[in-house]
Amino acid sequence: MADTKQVDEAKDAKAERKAAKLAKQIGTFAKAHGGAEAQVAYIGQRGARIVLVGEDGGWGDLVAPTYAVAEQAVKKAGVTVHDDFDGEFAAKVKTGPYEWTRMAGIQVGGPGNSNT
Repeated sequence: MADTKQVDEAKDAKAERKAAKLAKQIGTFAKAHGGAEAQVAYIGQRGARIVLVGEDGGWGDLVAPTYAVAEQAVKKAGVTVHDDFDGEFAAKVKTGPYEWTRMAGIQVGGPGNSNT
C-alpha cells in the first residue's frame, strides 16, 4: 500500500511541476501581449489544449498532458478562462499573412501550401 501512495505522490508532484511550467509560459505570453485570456479544450489522449489570446490580438497555444493540469496552469497564471472559443473572445484574434496562406490560402484563392 505504501508503494501505491508513493507512486501517486510522484505523479502529483510531476503534474504540479508541469502546471507550474505552463503557468510560467502563460505569464510570459501575457506579459508580451499586454495581458491574455484563455480557453481550455480537451483533445483526447494527448491531453488538453490551452488557447491564449493576448490583448493585442496575438495568439498561441500550449498542450498540457491532462485537462486537470491545464486548468491548474491557467488558474496559477491568473488569466481569464472562457468556456468556449467564440463570440467576443474569438473576435480578439488578429490574423496575418501567415495564417491566411497556411490555414486558409487554398480555400480562399491564396498561395498553395506546397513547396512546388
